[in-house]
Amino acid sequence: MSHPHPELGSPPQLPEGGLRVTPLGGLGEIGRNMTVFEYGGRLLIVDCGVLFPEEEQPGVDLILPDFSSVRDRLDDIDGIVLTHGHEDHIGGIPYLLREKADIPLIGSKLTLALIEAKLQEHRIRPYTLEVREDHRERIGPFDCEFVAVNHSIPDALAVAIRTPAGMVVHTGDFKMDQLPLDGRLTDLRAFARLGEEGIDLLLSDSTNAEVPGFVPPERDISQVLRQVFDSAQKRIIVASFASHVHRIQQILDAAHEYGRRVAFVGRSMVRNMGIARDLGYLRVPAGLVVDVKTLDDLPDDEVVLVCTGSQGEPMAALSRMANRDHQIRIVPGDTVILASSLIPGNENAVYRVINGLTRWGANVVHKGNAKVHVSGHASAGELLYFYNICQPKNLMPVHGEWRHLRANAELGALTGVPRERVVIAEDGVVVDLVQGMAKIVGKVQAGYVYVDGLSVGDVTESSLKDRRILGDEGIISVFVVVDSSTGKIVGGPHVQSRGSGIDESDFSAVIPKIDEALAKSAQDGISEPHQLQQLVRRSVGKWVSDTYRRRPMILPVVVEV
Repeated sequence: MSHPHPELGSPPQLPEGGLRVTPLGGLGEIGRNMTVFEYGGRLLIVDCGVLFPEEEQPGVDLILPDFSSVRDRLDDIDGIVLTHGHEDHIGGIPYLLREKADIPLIGSKLTLALIEAKLQEHRIRPYTLEVREDHRERIGPFDCEFVAVNHSIPDALAVAIRTPAGMVVHTGDFKMDQLPLDGRLTDLRAFARLGEEGIDLLLSDSTNAEVPGFVPPERDISQVLRQVFDSAQKRIIVASFASHVHRIQQILDAAHEYGRRVAFVGRSMVRNMGIARDLGYLRVPAGLVVDVKTLDDLPDDEVVLVCTGSQGEPMAALSRMANRDHQIRIVPGDTVILASSLIPGNENAVYRVINGLTRWGANVVHKGNAKVHVSGHASAGELLYFYNICQPKNLMPVHGEWRHLRANAELGALTGVPRERVVIAEDGVVVDLVQGMAKIVGKVQAGYVYVDGLSVGDVTESSLKDRRILGDEGIISVFVVVDSSTGKIVGGPHVQSRGSGIDESDFSAVIPKIDEALAKSAQDGISEPHQLQQLVRRSVGKWVSDTYRRRPMILPVVVEV
């Protein structure tokens, strides 16, 4: 198995007749999926998603792929293929189209409807091309064929990309539910046909590669939901992804059966379910869904609320309910259902929300204590089955953390893909398919780009480190006025603290140390303000560390007069 080396340099020029594959997100992480294909000087992008921040990224709203490697080649992009409508695959589109708004978007009906609604908020009117399974479309030099795959959202597609360099198949996210709610199966016959033609490189979903066996059918959840609805005494509050149409359908069916009314809470949930209903992907019995404002007129045992926040997102409806920061107040006897998986990295945030809800008396039903979620990603048994059907000549695991990528690579090798043709890459690693052989040839920039409010890319790792220090250790500011000619103190030092846990009266002990350091610097002829600030920072920092074993941010200000 080939895999990246940290010392990889810039990739060489793509050989004539070769196909270049550059993942800019989604490898080594769950989210931010984006892959760039290059042939004959033209580019095709598959997906452009976001990653949601973790605790060590305070203040960050979203994390985008790094567009720097394609920013100077926006005119070379022939289109962006969207495999499905989840945020980790389409959430970055508005930010890429800000740079060039007329890049065509290619996807299924529901996927395009979801992204068009999102782009409307950004005041972007995209160029779109609607495709469906069994559809074949030429996009620049890329001959694309679309294949139906089953996932946790309707209308998901895989794409087979043909060029003179060979055929590449990108699965997107998929599983093999044999009893899907919408009757739309992963089209194994199409994949077998592509395998017969010859798949030169397969990019395959890795998320569940460590999980043995097969994913249970989505419909298995229905019976568990009925049991929860049957035993619930008061309101039922369900948290789910705002695009999980299949899961919401089962909630609506259970609510209808038990005589409850449903209200959607949260802008994205209201928007997406409205789109799914209007396009016929969500079946809503007449009178079942009501406006949240009318719920006060209904008895608690006739109410179901469907909201966002299943991953513990701080600003989502469920987190705000747990924090008593939402108009909907949790009361003893309410039942809360977290109808989703735990995305790696979100565990602490989710359990914090569960604890908050439990504190207010809610009965919280989640994946850990009831079967209220099944995955949307193929497990190891399905992947083995899939590889035996496709028989790819080269395999590149995508969409997963390192452990998932390696597990998926091993599955491919077990089914007969030569180990030297199994490519384990990571974000930014460039893979060339030349004369039927895929290999790593270099690396491009593919770091995190942080969205903080209206700011895109202005937040750096350094500023996040400062935020973490401020959040964990607080800040100490020191103000000193010195004589510009002698460097001697003529005012201060004045010391103030916020969040450091140190009483301001205790700073009387450090003032003599500041005086001593500045007096010595004056004797040595040091009067440059920046140097004096560093002296003050070191003096205060050493005292705080020695006395309190803490490391707050120290902000010295030295003014010359």
